[in-house]
Amino acid sequence: MHTDPPPFFDFHVFVCTNRRPDGHKRGSCAAAGSEKLRDYMKARARELGLARTRINTSLCLDRCERGPCIVIYPEGIWYGVKTTEDIDRVLSAHLQSHGRATELMLPATDP
Repeated sequence: MHTDPPPFFDFHVFVCTNRRPDGHKRGSCAAAGSEKLRDYMKARARELGLARTRINTSLCLDRCERGPCIVIYPEGIWYGVKTTEDIDRVLSAHLQSHGRATELMLPATDP
């Protein structure tokens, strides 16, 4: 039996910042403002003292039509975020309170 070390981070957040050419049929998270939302999320997480949380840039997470998208591990919960208010809601509900921002969650599968 293996004994794994404790996780380095409590939460690992991946923010899609992929950019497709303008007019692409799937769109892209960056074109929808994900880079600014990522920067805001990183700054707010620091302000809130979420030291064991890592906010990372990701390239395509393949849910472009629902973007900007983030996914939080270890749970693998997906959110669609459009505003800084959405980011605040995820930070509060998921990362601080260990619950869910259910109104922003994406379904497990896309149609």
